[in-house]
Amino acid sequence: MTIQTLIVDDEPLARSRLRRFLTEEPNIEIVGECGSGAEAIAFIRGRELDLLFLDVQMPEISGFGVLRRLPRGQVPAVIFVTAHDQHAFEAFEVHALDYLVKPFARERLQEAVRRARRHIKARDMESLDRRLNGLLNAQPKESGQANRIPVKSGSQTLLIRLDTIDYIESAANYMVLHTQSGNHILRETLTNLQKKLPPAMFLRISRSVIVNVERIKGWETNPRGDYEVILHNDQKLVMTRGIREAQERLQYSHEGG
Repeated sequence: MTIQTLIVDDEPLARSRLRRFLTEEPNIEIVGECGSGAEAIAFIRGRELDLLFLDVQMPEISGFGVLRRLPRGQVPAVIFVTAHDQHAFEAFEVHALDYLVKPFARERLQEAVRRARRHIKARDMESLDRRLNGLLNAQPKESGQANRIPVKSGSQTLLIRLDTIDYIESAANYMVLHTQSGNHILRETLTNLQKKLPPAMFLRISRSVIVNVERIKGWETNPRGDYEVILHNDQKLVMTRGIREAQERLQYSHEGG
């Protein structure tokens, strides 16, 4: 992953030294240099930057002034660079990743870049999760429903195909997707998730369970008189709602087969 980086400092020698250090860092692409706050604002607007090395004390518009004038949502990861350390507290108040005091050693810069890499990676994963959930929430024009559910698993996001799900069960504030290959945890309510599932494929059989109709082998009544659906693997689930609909859909599918 290439990190698009901008250097902002009113001192040419400071920009040159920073550029020399950064060219030795893998996957850092310096896309520009600015010598003033106004120049930096004009450069950043309309661009998607990953990382900004920003001098605090500059004539007319300080580094903090630059950040205040940028559109919300367009501020990249920021590492402040300055000859004085009295602004450190304010720098972290605006969520700067790091604060380098000149003259800093190459090792100190490398530490700041490592921190930036971790932040940008985490931010990109979060952005990807939002896009995937957006795709799930959207109604595709052709099919009318999404066919996969994004689920976080550690640092990964897995795309669970709907046709691999046996049933979905609520557990406190989470959902458990029971699939042919294992279980997956999803932070979602059952009601919200049901709205995103194709109704022809999934049936809610109780307050806490939605079943993939294709996984239902049949149904029966237990000794207590409760209806239970029998899944393809012979697992039984109590059915307290949708009983008539389940029977009609299963009978129809058997007759059609």
